[in-house]
Amino acid sequence: MRAPGPPPRVREPRRRPRGRFVAIFRAMRAGSGCDRLLRVIVDKAIYYDGRRETISGDISDAFGAARAKGDCFVWIGMHEPTQEEFDLVTNELKLPHLAVEDAIHAHQRPKIENYDGTLFVVLKTLHYEEETSDIEVGEIMLFLGEGFVISVRHGRATPLTAVRKRIEADRDLLNAGPAGVLYAVCDQIVDTYSVIVREVEADLIKLEGEVFSPDHKDVTEDIYSLKREVLEFRGAQEPLIAVLEEIVKGRVEVCAHATDNFRDVLDHLLRVDEQVDAHNELLSNALTAHLALVGRRQNQVAMQQNADMRKISSWAALIAVPTMIAGIYGMNFDYMPELHWLVGYPLAMTVMVIAVVIVHRLLRKSGWL
Repeated sequence: MRAPGPPPRVREPRRRPRGRFVAIFRAMRAGSGCDRLLRVIVDKAIYYDGRRETISGDISDAFGAARAKGDCFVWIGMHEPTQEEFDLVTNELKLPHLAVEDAIHAHQRPKIENYDGTLFVVLKTLHYEEETSDIEVGEIMLFLGEGFVISVRHGRATPLTAVRKRIEADRDLLNAGPAGVLYAVCDQIVDTYSVIVREVEADLIKLEGEVFSPDHKDVTEDIYSLKREVLEFRGAQEPLIAVLEEIVKGRVEVCAHATDNFRDVLDHLLRVDEQVDAHNELLSNALTAHLALVGRRQNQVAMQQNADMRKISSWAALIAVPTMIAGIYGMNFDYMPELHWLVGYPLAMTVMVIAVVIVHRLLRKSGWL
């Protein structure tokens, strides 16, 4: 008989990571009731060791491998999700209810709030329509926490595809983690502000030319329209100054190691703010100048009409004098001794001429003729 060999090795079941993203990724992979969620997810990836790993296949294994290799973070980008579509992310990451409500319904001012370690940032995006010179306002909400970034975008302005490509090509930004994503998004938005403020400046220069054009075109509506766009622009960029100042002053722990980057963004934003203020003031001055010119033109027209009316009245007065004399002698009374005078006709004509000459000289002296 052969001696009994060693007992067979029992293969231990593979352990899966227990991170809070696992349930989300499993649902994405399995498609169990998450079809609507997949439709609103623009992009999703894990970033670790300065590299991107696209989430595909077994998501839990991908995230577990990333966690095992060191520090990493997950960035999930969404576009206009509904409450139901966002619930899965909310429940797994324990996102604050008030911030989630703001992210879903939008229409918020730029702000930064800290909810027990989860940072919630609201940013306003702008899109310039060249054909109509309209500025379309959108929003980007960012949830930043330990190892995750959730971005929620509303509107078509400032898609974040370019931002992803930028941070994926910059190892330093990836190593900065969620703070690097926030910096790149803010920098992209402020750069867009700089482009749009130049477009507004071009529209303003064109409008100023029309205000002082000899064609006397009425551009009051155009000035009001552009001023309204500038005010929308101001409502988007001005509150962002306070947000960046909070970060630059080191009051946001997540971004404490990237304050120099945010300071650069703040400098650019302050320049944009100065330009927007200048454009707003120039539009107010242009409107005042335009209304003054319109008023002056209206006064000139009124004065010309008055002069024309005086001339018409003067000529009517000159005609009225001989008409009155002729009318008196045309009434056919039985007893009108002048009709039988030898000099009656020449006398009547002479009186008419003298009366007309006197009236004409009086009207010329008064400036009516």
